[in-house]
Formats: sequence, C-alpha cells, structure tokens
Amino acid sequence: MSCSTKKKIIVGARGSPLSRVQMDEVLQELLQFHPDVEFEPIWITTTGDRDLKTSLRSLEKTDFFTKEIDALQLSEGCRLSVHSAKDLPNPLPKGLVIAALTKGVDPSDSIVLRSGETLETLPLGAKIGTSSERREKNIRDLRSDLVCVDIRGNIQARLALLDAGVVDGVVMAEAALIRLKLTHRTRIPLPGERAEHQGQLAVLALEDDEEMLKLFKAIDTR
Repeated sequence: MSCSTKKKIIVGARGSPLSRVQMDEVLQELLQFHPDVEFEPIWITTTGDRDLKTSLRSLEKTDFFTKEIDALQLSEGCRLSVHSAKDLPNPLPKGLVIAALTKGVDPSDSIVLRSGETLETLPLGAKIGTSSERREKNIRDLRSDLVCVDIRGNIQARLALLDAGVVDGVVMAEAALIRLKLTHRTRIPLPGERAEHQGQLAVLALEDDEEMLKLFKAIDTR
C-alpha cells in the first residue's frame, strides 16, 4: 500500500497579519491544482516593517518592503516568496522572476471612517491618513478641504489611530479589508486612479527554478 508524500516548499513573506492571510490564499489557490503541496513559511521583518517614520510617498516600486525577503531567497534560504504585487520593486532583483500573479480581489481603495460618519459629516479640514501621493490627489478631488497626513504601520495599527481620534479617516485597499474580514467597518469608496496590480498577489521564484515556474503556471493570470 503506497501513500502520497506532500511536497513541502519553504516560502518567505512579511510577518504581518495581512501577509499571513495572503500566504494562505496563494496556497489554497494552488491546492486546487496540486493537492500534494505544503508551504513551510518563514516570516520576515523587512525594512518597511521596522521603519515607521519614513514616508512612503517617494518609495513606490522600491525594495522597502521586500529587500530582506529578496536577500533570503537569493541565498536560497527560501524557495519562493509571496508579496502584495503592488509592493514589488521595479525592476526585480537580478535572479528573481514572477512565477505567478494571482487573480486577486477587489482592486479599489476606500476611506475607512469611524462608525456613524459619512463624507458629508466629516468636519472642515478633517484629517485623512495616507502616505500615497496618488491617493492624496484622489482625496482632494473628492473634497478639497480634507487634510492628508502621513501615517504608517500595519492595517490594525492604522485603524487604531482612527479609533483613537488621531485621524478622521484612513485610506486602505479594499483587498486588505476583505482579506482581514474587516468589511464591517464604516467606509466610502475612493474614486480615481488605483495602484497597478492592487489586490493581486505575486509569487517570486528563482529565475532558473523550472520546477516552481512550472508548478505555479496553474494560478498565473498573465
């Protein structure tokens, strides 16, 4: 009598609650096509997780949130890595390629407000937390008096600032709220330009790892 052996793959990712959910999302998608796969995660604290003072306004498409994970993967400390696709540096570090870009979830942005608030009830000059120039433009197009302020930290930390009254609203990717089961929070859609690949997840592999590149074709949407 034979028994199947799980293919265990070491996967690196950030250790935030959102990143942990994203890792599982990728695994669950892959299991539909390859039920013999198992992920062994390595949770990594990146520069972007430690440095909560630097504004993100000029850091899009850099390795601020990936540098340490990239280094681990290139040294073969993990075989794959999972990232929010919009956080990837451009270009990718030499030796790494995208093995899969997932179908993802809602790519839109939302402004999360305290319970009972609406766009109309926000006071003149209300403070909206965002560290994105793109989102700031969209906020001012929505209501020109709103004041945008830099805030940093994971989803839970930013929501805590909202609940404590430090800010009157926080811009968040709808995908993050969906993945963390936070869609009960009061929020309004933020129209305007969205980040490329927002809501999608990217799986990175070593460029010469043909086995992984072949394995992840099953969930690659490109």
